[in-house]
Order: sequence, then C-alpha cells, then structure tokens
Amino acid sequence: MKIDAGLMTQDLADVPRLARELEAQGFDGAVTAETANDPFFPLLLAAEHTERIELMTSIAVAFARNPMLLANIGNDLQAYSKGRFILGLGSQIAPHIVKRFSMEWSHPAARMREFILAMRAIWACWYQGEKLSFRGEYYTHSLMTPMFTPTNNPYGPPRVVLAAVGPRMTETAGEVADGLLVHAFTTPKYLAEETIPAMERGLAAGGRKREDFEVCYPAFVVSGHDEKAWEQTRTGVTRQIAFYGSTPAYRRVLDVHGWGELQTELNTLSKRGEWEEMGTRITDEILEEFAVVAEPHRVAAALKERFGGTVDRVFCTFPYANEDERKAYLEELRA
Repeated sequence: MKIDAGLMTQDLADVPRLARELEAQGFDGAVTAETANDPFFPLLLAAEHTERIELMTSIAVAFARNPMLLANIGNDLQAYSKGRFILGLGSQIAPHIVKRFSMEWSHPAARMREFILAMRAIWACWYQGEKLSFRGEYYTHSLMTPMFTPTNNPYGPPRVVLAAVGPRMTETAGEVADGLLVHAFTTPKYLAEETIPAMERGLAAGGRKREDFEVCYPAFVVSGHDEKAWEQTRTGVTRQIAFYGSTPAYRRVLDVHGWGELQTELNTLSKRGEWEEMGTRITDEILEEFAVVAEPHRVAAALKERFGGTVDRVFCTFPYANEDERKAYLEELRA
C-alpha cells in the first residue's frame, strides 16, 4: 500500500520546503487539490525540489478545462518530474461548473469518458505519431502541426486517475482511466457493495486487468495524543463529512446505511450557512463508518484492517504524530 500526503498551502513559496519534507519522511506521493488555489503550480515546484516522490492532483476539475489544455499540462509536468506526475481528475458538481467556472454541464460520466479518450488520442499523436482525428459528441480534436507538438517528454503520458462516487462515473474510471480516486465520503460498506462492483464492470468493459489499475482512497482519521487534539480532529472530520453529506449527488452513500434523510437536513443547513451546526449532526455511529477512529498507535493497523487488499494507496498525513511516529506508521502500513 502506498501512502500519500497533502501538499496543501496557499503560499507557493512554502512548496519547496514542504515537498522536500514529505519526501524525506518517506511518503510515496504528494497530493494537491483544486480548492482555493490552482492544483498544478505547486507540483511544478515540487518536481524541481524532489527526486522520488510521485506528484498527483486530487483533484483537478476536468470540466473547467478541455482535453488539449490538460494534455499539454500533463505532458509538461510529466516531462519536468521525469515521469512522476499523476493526473487526478474529477467532474465536480453542476452548480460549480456552471456558476463558478461558467462552463457547460451535461451527462458527466459520458462527457468524462470522452474527455479522457480525447487526451489519450492527443498523446498518441504526440508520442506515437498517430494522426489526430478525435471526433466525439462533446469534444473534437483534429488539428495538430509540428509547431504545437511537444518533443520534450521521453516518459510518455502521465497516468490518469478519476474521482468517482456514483456507479456510472466509477464504471468510466474502470474502463478508460489508470486508477480510481475513491471519494473520501465513502464507507467500507459502500465501497464493497457499490464502488468495487462498478469498477470491476468498467474494467471488464475496457478489457483491462485489476493489477494494472490503482485504487486510491483519501482516508478520514480521528486521533490525537490528548483530549484537545482528539477533539480538534473529530470536529474537523465531522464538519467535512457533513459538508459532503449535504450534496444531493452523494446521497446514495447515506442511503446504503438508511441515513438518506440526513442529506436533506444537511442540505437545508448548508443553504442557511450553518456550517458548524452541520457537524453536530454527525453521530459517533456515522463518524465511525466514514472515518478511522483510533488511538495514534492503532491508526496504521486500523487502516490496514479497513482497506488492505482493496485499496492500493491511501492519502493520510498523520498530523497528530511526530516525525519518528510517522515513519513507524508508514513502515507498518507497508509491511
């Protein structure tokens, strides 16, 4: 199991130091997200100041861009990092795409499938010399001249991993991506009953093997060496779970447990801006379904018990641990 950590800072000047620290601590991947900042700029700096650690977006919003733009960014980061870049994509949800990015929203799974296939066609043109002639329902790419063809990348295209919650997007990941980014708002029950079967259907449709596919999971963890630290992590995690739970598209995860009405309640509170109050609706029972809740020395074992054999890489930073403890947890997870 690979263990990734967040490269999360709003100050790009901090990135070189943070990236070097993550690599020195033994993490396998440094992960950025498209929240308050661009997800790609930090990885460019991280590539310059590290040698081994993999560099991944989790996620970059695909539908805020187009296949040619991301093919170019993917090529440049793959070349500069010497083959260490992983392009993690997500669809986001309709209100963000339409209202925040002013882009078109329709048929997200079908559009994402075509988006990834279009990027692959562009990369095949650049790296294998194939004629660019991609024509789909949503994207068309048919022009490429030598002036616009990159020649700086001997490593080939980056791996593409796709974030998914519902079955159709999960099937799409299995069919056309190199890995699946399981949403943090996922329980072991939902993972086993909904996510993995959908992924396997996608792999079968694409004629692909599970061993060539990577399942990535950003784990919620509640822990701490004292009561104050424990409560801080618990409060943060419950609020994050509540935030995700307020999203109508994620209701199906709650439905698996018979908690569907909670989504309606959380959504109502979110529209009132009652973010702190939302977290109080996450009971201990719900929390323990979505998060590993354990004493620090038990976290690594709990992660292995919950995800071993199913998940290939986990995003977990162990913020409550000192450097020696963190290294011990990483060794235990890989054992």
